[in-house]
Amino acid sequence: KAVICGRVSSPRKVEEGHGLESKAARCRDYADRMGYEVLETFREKGISSAVFDRPAFQAMTQYLRGCGDDKVMVLIGDINRFSGDVKLHWDLKSQLAMVGGLLESPNMKFGDSPDDKLIENLLASVAQHRREKIAETTKHRMMGRAQNGYWVFHAPYGYTYKKVKGRGKMLFRDEPLASIIQEALESFASGRFETQSEVKRFLESQSAFPKDRRTGEVRYEEVIRLLTRPHYAGYIEIPNWNISLRKGQHEGLITLEQYQRIQDRIKEGARVPARADINEDFPLRGFITCGDCGGRLTACWSKSKTGKKHPYYMCFKKGCE
Repeated sequence: KAVICGRVSSPRKVEEGHGLESKAARCRDYADRMGYEVLETFREKGISSAVFDRPAFQAMTQYLRGCGDDKVMVLIGDINRFSGDVKLHWDLKSQLAMVGGLLESPNMKFGDSPDDKLIENLLASVAQHRREKIAETTKHRMMGRAQNGYWVFHAPYGYTYKKVKGRGKMLFRDEPLASIIQEALESFASGRFETQSEVKRFLESQSAFPKDRRTGEVRYEEVIRLLTRPHYAGYIEIPNWNISLRKGQHEGLITLEQYQRIQDRIKEGARVPARADINEDFPLRGFITCGDCGGRLTACWSKSKTGKKHPYYMCFKKGCE
């Protein structure tokens, strides 16, 4: 009896159909030649060879555990499809042995002799070296693009990747998120939103903006991330790679001056509780200025002696007459 175990490392390979089916077909041909009955095929899609806790692998061990005392051959196409780390290779193989699984491949012999173990160790080392070299080459390529102003990680909220001929993947506005974030940033830069709490409440009022799955709110961490990301000014920065702030190849949602104003406002004071007077009653709050000092006016409802409520725009700046 046998099961087939296949893996490809990236979602792109899954989409393009490379590797999985061809390796599985070779394993089925091998099983026919050996007279094995193939019970099941387990496919690991888009999982790194350096990861121990793989969903399909765990499902396979659970399946083998249900086979009782029967020994089952676990067929793999290549050793580098099984693992890309020497220690992990032996850990996975040991876990298979505990549930009655014996590793086998059309390309090599897994034996118990010193020579067989030496070859297996050498091939596992080659697989690890190959994985690490690919990772190193990929990182250098990404660093080169980043140095030229291209963002190379997940697209920030408000952007999406599009392929541009001769330039690869580039960031472009992703509506309606781009306009929502633009309004939030411009409002905080201008003073219309005086606190991070007001930015938070504005974002929570927008149905298109992603919310926390458990609470249905926008976390303060996400608010400060939006306010401090240079991407939205058309710039990029990656301190971990010693890539300093530089003009990006994408269009910003706000100007660099607005971005710098936001950073200054964040440094001016800590986060304060949300105000209750930020609503449709005060559309000019943060846009109109004081006739004496030039500061931006705030707004609130005020109750008179008769008990009636009146809306006011006013200046609370210290020293203003």
